[in-house]
Amino acid sequence: MNYRHILLFSLILCCFSLAAQRQGKEIYHYILPEFTKGTVLMKDGTKNPALLNYNAATEEMIFDQNGQKLAFAELTLNQLDTVFIENRKFVLLDKNKFAEVIHRDGYKLLVQHKCRIIPPGKPAAYGGTSQTSSTTSYSSWSGSGVIYQLDLPDDFKVNSSVIYWLDNGEGLKSFSSMGQLKKIYNKQKSLYNKYTRENKVDFKDTEAVASLIHYMETNSQ
Repeated sequence: MNYRHILLFSLILCCFSLAAQRQGKEIYHYILPEFTKGTVLMKDGTKNPALLNYNAATEEMIFDQNGQKLAFAELTLNQLDTVFIENRKFVLLDKNKFAEVIHRDGYKLLVQHKCRIIPPGKPAAYGGTSQTSSTTSYSSWSGSGVIYQLDLPDDFKVNSSVIYWLDNGEGLKSFSSMGQLKKIYNKQKSLYNKYTRENKVDFKDTEAVASLIHYMETNSQ
């Protein structure tokens, strides 16, 4: 293989590598990687099809109308019952924030998807950056509409989080850590400890948390 072939081969590998990195970029501020066909069920029984996704940064249900990303208007929210996207179900937690329904048979378990977007910091002394300046500029860049696009600029960061809501007959209670969940099952502490010793439960893994709660609800006396 001569020098020209080696150079050409290297360029091809480089292009494939860059493409793979871009394709592998995860989209954290939306809960789905793309807008997906779904159904908006209204309180009067009307079903409206739409391309939907949930923006965890703004905590809004967003629909795609001819390429334009729009949040539901207040009038729609007041009449809305449930949003279905594929096999997932979302209900209003309050007047405009949604939560995903994970379980609704015998007890209710919801998860609220949230995230905080951190813009790149402005240059600071000694070649560093100031994160304080990036936080204060949040309103200026979010107003540009960037926050509603699927792809964020590469120099942005996203911190995702979840809040769970559980109603097992004592009213809707929220918990945002494993420690808070453990307190809910304080009377069944040994059962809780047994499950978490035998099963690794990542708090951000909604399926793992749902399995733990299902175990507690179906095995507690």
